[in-house]
Amino acid sequence: MKICVVGAGAIGGFMAVRLEQAGHTVSVVARGPHLAAIKAHQVEPVVDDLPALIGPNTVMVTLQNGIPWWYFQKLDGDYADRVVTTVDPRGVLFDRIDPDCLIGCIAYPAATIAEPGVIRHIEGNRFPVGELNGSKSDRVQRVSDLFAEGGFKSRVLDDIRSEIWLKLWGNLTFNPISALTHSTLVDICQFPPTRELAVAMMGEAQAVGEKLGARFRVPMEKRIAGAEGVGKHKTSMLQDLEAGKPMEIEGMLGVVIELAEMTKIEVPTLRSLYACVSLLDRAVRDGGIRVRGTPVQ
Repeated sequence: MKICVVGAGAIGGFMAVRLEQAGHTVSVVARGPHLAAIKAHQVEPVVDDLPALIGPNTVMVTLQNGIPWWYFQKLDGDYADRVVTTVDPRGVLFDRIDPDCLIGCIAYPAATIAEPGVIRHIEGNRFPVGELNGSKSDRVQRVSDLFAEGGFKSRVLDDIRSEIWLKLWGNLTFNPISALTHSTLVDICQFPPTRELAVAMMGEAQAVGEKLGARFRVPMEKRIAGAEGVGKHKTSMLQDLEAGKPMEIEGMLGVVIELAEMTKIEVPTLRSLYACVSLLDRAVRDGGIRVRGTPVQ
């Protein structure tokens, strides 16, 4: 099978190598020092180039850390076909990418870029997938089988949005806390004040997700325990901060605040963390501040 990975950062690169080792023809579209700086919040700059990669039978599998631009596409109910402006401000992705070619996917592995071109896999091998309308199609099964050939676990889900919330639940919490405190997952979870902060943030996010119809199949304490179990791992937001890259704040946290406004749910804790981490991001980008990384012990 011919595969193109658009964005070969820590996770995209990890996936690309495994699929190539499984015998597939893999191409990579990337940029930057690692030749891989394209992330979820940087899809729009390449959207005009995507048609060259898409044929009548092409499937586009989206892997993102937060709420995707297509969240309300192929979704019934009061919020059907709304544009998620935080991650798609001009509606470019909504308008130019055919939702019929999309399959959702959640990346659970933890990985880091040890140096340009070198990826260090920390733990995890799950890439669950699902059609936007929840159907168990032949093509989504083929995608699942493809991941399995690469040595990954890839369940076919009938509710991809609930799984997106389950992953985002931890990301929107631990990423900003990690960036602000320069701490790893286990540190955050084992320090009582930050653990309590995580609980407050997750409670507010859960209220928003459930208002939109998401089901949280894992109890909050189990989700926190899962993060703690990853150990001394720097979140992607902390990695970006230390590398001097823009942090993926909007797709993880800003978007949930947008959805909270949409559903009329108060999220004061999320707003506070969003304000702090956004100011930190601006200080790094506009103020020339550089945060030096330290080795994980």
